[in-house]
Amino acid sequence: MFAATRRVLSLALTFLMCLGLTALAQAEEILVYTALEDDEIPGYLEDFKAKHPDITVKIVRDSTGVITAKFLAEQGNPQADVIWGTAATSLMLAQQAGLLEAYAPKGLDKVRSTMRDAATPPSWVGIKAWMTGFCVNTIERDAKKLPMPASFADLIKPEYKGLLVMPNPASSGTGFLTVSAILQLKGEAEGWKYLDALHENMAQYTHSGSKPCKMAGAGETVIGLSFGYRGIMQKQKGEPVDTVFPAEGSGWDVEANALVKKAAIKPAAKTFLDWAISQSVMGLYGKVYPVTAYASGQPVPAGYPAEPEKQMIKNDFDWAAKNRDRILTEWTKRYDGKSEAKK
Repeated sequence: MFAATRRVLSLALTFLMCLGLTALAQAEEILVYTALEDDEIPGYLEDFKAKHPDITVKIVRDSTGVITAKFLAEQGNPQADVIWGTAATSLMLAQQAGLLEAYAPKGLDKVRSTMRDAATPPSWVGIKAWMTGFCVNTIERDAKKLPMPASFADLIKPEYKGLLVMPNPASSGTGFLTVSAILQLKGEAEGWKYLDALHENMAQYTHSGSKPCKMAGAGETVIGLSFGYRGIMQKQKGEPVDTVFPAEGSGWDVEANALVKKAAIKPAAKTFLDWAISQSVMGLYGKVYPVTAYASGQPVPAGYPAEPEKQMIKNDFDWAAKNRDRILTEWTKRYDGKSEAKK
């Protein structure tokens, strides 16, 4: 009898141990690098957690340039498992450096061809596009009796001297997509002449793509060159900011995801990438961004042009990625004297 009892207890203990090991195997933790805005991330992760409660997601968030530099610097010992919502042009650099593992997430067939790596399987997959916008403080503009700028051409007029702030393209994806757009729209020779004139009106270059708009909202500058999402969100919160999309067209980039190449790739990393282009989170992206990887089911958010894709310039991502270092070196040589001090 006692022997039988011991056998039952032994079997029960073995069963419980197996259950515990299974739970440990399922409860994975992944490290995600992202350049998504701070106020976007919690809502998206709430959706992920509801669907995958056994996966813990640790986030490292910074501007695109900082995330890109950090990831490239870790080439010999990659720390992140996933890159989420970072400029496609940056991920193309990582791809060239051999830092990405090609992966086709579930639902890839729905993603626009212009918002994913063309290879099969792809090294990166987009989720949404973000574009240049001017954030204008309406109180300060009225107090100074300034006209509302409607175009890049307006920004170099003398009445705006010292009243502009924009992101440094070496540290901000928003800054780079704006500079890249100007060089593509005007050609390099005329583009650099324009940037020289813009520099004359510039008060400061920030290291964050959203900071110029935040400064405009706080009355610290009149016009912040930033991206549309930021200004529209600030106006919804009651700040005196109007967002202008330039008449010549907006620079833009794709916020994209990628699987980091590592000796041991966690299944949870692939689960995260599957979710990151799923219909549920695409609907969340679409509530505040007008152009998503595929139809989000949401109307164009208030504040954007009615046909947002027509606002986006014809963008040569290959050219932008291949020439990024050269452009940033030239920009830094010419204009870095007005950049804010790095922390």
